[in-house]
Amino acid sequence: MEQILDSIKHPADIQKLSLPHLQSLAAELRRMIIDTCAKNGGHLAPSLGTVDLTLALYSVFNPEKDRVIWDVGHQAYAHKILTGRRESFATLRTMSGITGFPKRSESKYDAFGTGHASTSISAALGMSIVRDLEGKDYSVVAVIGDGALTGGEAYEGLNYAGALGRRLVVILNDNEMSIDKNVGAMSEYLSRIKLAPQYARAKKDIEGFFRNIPRIGDTVLKTAEYLKDGVKAAITPGGWFEEMGFSYIGPIDGHNIESMQAVFRQLSHIDGPVLVHVRTRKGKGYLPAEEKPDRFHGISRFNKATGEPIKNPAAPPSYTDIFSRTMLELGYSNHSVVAITAAMPSGTGLKAFAKQFPERFFDVGIAEEHAVTMAAGMAAAGAHPMVALYSTFAQRAYDQIVHDVCLQNLPVTLCLDRAGLVGADGPTHHGVFDYSYLRHIPNMVIMAPKDENELRNMLYTAAGYDGPAAVRYPRGSATGIELAEEARVLEIGRAELISGDGRGAALLAIGSMVKQAIEAARILNMANIKATVINMRFVKPLDTAMLNWLIERQPSLWVTLEENALAGGFGSAVAEYMADSGSQCRIMRFGIKDEFIEHGSCPQLLEKCGLTAQQIADRIIENIGGMD
Repeated sequence: MEQILDSIKHPADIQKLSLPHLQSLAAELRRMIIDTCAKNGGHLAPSLGTVDLTLALYSVFNPEKDRVIWDVGHQAYAHKILTGRRESFATLRTMSGITGFPKRSESKYDAFGTGHASTSISAALGMSIVRDLEGKDYSVVAVIGDGALTGGEAYEGLNYAGALGRRLVVILNDNEMSIDKNVGAMSEYLSRIKLAPQYARAKKDIEGFFRNIPRIGDTVLKTAEYLKDGVKAAITPGGWFEEMGFSYIGPIDGHNIESMQAVFRQLSHIDGPVLVHVRTRKGKGYLPAEEKPDRFHGISRFNKATGEPIKNPAAPPSYTDIFSRTMLELGYSNHSVVAITAAMPSGTGLKAFAKQFPERFFDVGIAEEHAVTMAAGMAAAGAHPMVALYSTFAQRAYDQIVHDVCLQNLPVTLCLDRAGLVGADGPTHHGVFDYSYLRHIPNMVIMAPKDENELRNMLYTAAGYDGPAAVRYPRGSATGIELAEEARVLEIGRAELISGDGRGAALLAIGSMVKQAIEAARILNMANIKATVINMRFVKPLDTAMLNWLIERQPSLWVTLEENALAGGFGSAVAEYMADSGSQCRIMRFGIKDEFIEHGSCPQLLEKCGLTAQQIADRIIENIGGMD
């Protein structure tokens, strides 16, 4: 039987479909999304929740002309399928396939690239300003939600959009979830909102009452403006948004296509910014995702019949698991330790800590800037905050790290998960800039572990350090070594000599690249090239005593290895020290070149970046062979 989806050759074809056909198409889209995510992994629950909303949008708005911006981007799988990527959707998140997020270079229908939360309103406002400057006539729609309204930039955008008063549509996809359960006053406010047709009726009754007073009615009505506004704020479900300058509509059922169509068709009659509040269910149409939306927010490959993830039972625990266990240990042994995360208690491994120490755990929502400054305040009052963020999201708190933490030299530890190449989520999520943007900040200590024992030791070290520190560790399974009975505190800035006497090729590695360095050294030794391997442990401060020891032994080639951008990273730090010391040693730096790395599996991306052990050894052999 021919599917309705087969008839969609162009987004405009959606506008030709009857309501029953749209409802059937919604079921087809959900089946395709579930099938693909089961094979490739992906952001299943958020995209299932927006299928009906997507169809209602594109049955009213014209994607050829109008601009639709999907905040966060992981709620846009139906959008991708309906805008020319149905045939390629099976390649979602795979090497050379389509991305998991909107990307302007991938499709003309992707109006704005997204991947981090809370950007849509600002971007949409920018587009509406240019539209008006050019005298054009098209709609700009920002679909925000899945927790993105807990982010500060969203409020900045709302504030200015309301002040400018330009024609703009903001659709609030309220699924009561972000990645984990939404937190904060806005979440509580939205959960209290109900349909209130009584507002329009009350407003009309009040105005009519005053106007019917002979001679003084209009005057009294003007003086009663504050009273009217007070009544409005008290009984309007979206009173807060209206105070911001938006016309508010809703909440409406985000799975009732007909209701949404009726509302969307009326939006062209509203002059100025309007917010449409839509309630959806995350994971809609797939029972396991509806029951556990946090688990299915972003998921690896899974069994479609059961919803259970497909895992390698022999795989060692992940670095996130080790972090989770260590935080529990620290919670018991160090009562000054508090844990903070930005909407990621599950992803960062802090759920166990939150359960055991609820009074010392804080989830601030998608608000990294607030998380870091709040941590600084806690540190100034005597606590030691451990702020668990994905490396890519910590970028948003750069100024707070500089001004609020490091300038005051406060004991705040940044626990940077998913550092390095993260795989299928691609360039919006690779954590390959943190060495570079943290290294130049005074007072900051930066460390990265080679294995799970070292991660545990570094977390203990940071928790006992009276100053700013960052511990960065990769996504995925750790090395599988046995955990030591007790953690130990490391000496700040002290590297570890793993093998060699300092002659031949000196391989200086940090974090995840220590494993590659050890294997590369084995390959070099088989080729009769001596190699020394050093686990540097600290990007800052560097172990200058170790570097001076190497300078004395005059290795034929210095090699730095990092899973970070080469510009300003660990290798740059070593090169700078060598230049300042007057050393004439030759240096090869391995890391991420000056480009954004696309999506793919982590092994594929390591190979693409030239960071496998064999590639490292081959380049060293080639370099040494070419030396006089």
